[in-house]
Amino acid sequence: MLELRTLAWDQVPWDELDRFADRQVFQTREWLEFVAESQNGTPVVAELRNDGALVGYFSGVLIRKLGLRILGSPFPGWTTPYIGFNLLPGTITRSQATEALRHWAFGEMGCFHFEVMDWQFLHERTGTEGLGWELSPTYISDLTLAEEELLARMKKTCRWSIRKAERAGVTIERATDMGFADEYYAQLTEVFARQGLKPTYSVNRVRALLRHLLPTGRLLLLRACNPEGRSIATGIYPGFNQWATFWGNASWRSEQHWQPNEALHWYALRYWKQQGVKHFEWGGSSGSGYYKEKFGGVPASVPSFSGSKYRALALARNGARDFFYQSRKILGMLRGFSQQPAPVSGE
Repeated sequence: MLELRTLAWDQVPWDELDRFADRQVFQTREWLEFVAESQNGTPVVAELRNDGALVGYFSGVLIRKLGLRILGSPFPGWTTPYIGFNLLPGTITRSQATEALRHWAFGEMGCFHFEVMDWQFLHERTGTEGLGWELSPTYISDLTLAEEELLARMKKTCRWSIRKAERAGVTIERATDMGFADEYYAQLTEVFARQGLKPTYSVNRVRALLRHLLPTGRLLLLRACNPEGRSIATGIYPGFNQWATFWGNASWRSEQHWQPNEALHWYALRYWKQQGVKHFEWGGSSGSGYYKEKFGGVPASVPSFSGSKYRALALARNGARDFFYQSRKILGMLRGFSQQPAPVSGE
């Protein structure tokens, strides 16, 4: 029989977990503690056993919404693309682990709702009957390719931007200072302001991310500087084991003629490739599909599933999510129209 058993936080075998082949940075102790701090939640890790034999682990964060316990692994808005399971090869599938997760979440954990986004679940939908299911589009760059091939797979406009930045004297440097959080956030605020919006998270989240992850070496912070040495763009790229991810990027609008963003991403791809990372994921929660497609990545989808103790909770959750994203989209469009110049008479 499959069952999950919650582990005391100080008893979690972190070194053992980090050796799992399917381990990613979002499942590490530091990242879970970052999410727990930013969401005012409690990080949890449970071991998964099959007839008493250890077959894997599950990680997530418990939060409360309107007094109800909710388990996220992750939850929308956490700036964490996926968490989910770590399983020993040749034991069980993620589909088989799902039913044990459901009983554990609604039973021992006393949750009313749970959500899981696990990259490895893509081909294992069988066994998730009765659960909500979604696929989020993204792009993946293959870092096992030679640098020349990575560059060749990018669209012509992207290669042109990278070379222009190099010829113009734009430099990319790694950052290790906490002040980077405020630098990045100031640029991000301007990006959102162009659409009449505000960032979906505060600068405190970026500060917490740096505080937890910088000491681990699993967080790449980059800044692009113009020929005068002024910071004009910033980027954040976490990575561990076989995967690295594009977490966030921002730049000053007045400096975009230097093409700093493309230069930042090209540096990040090469950096993580040199660290032995095999896959670079471009994320699906920000930016246009075309923007990410131009870097030569292959289209893919990250699967997620959710379960509610009562159907009304699932309906309320979906309605609230749709309202949030649609209202921001409409507001951005309206602000964009309001900022356009009035047409000249006769046009």
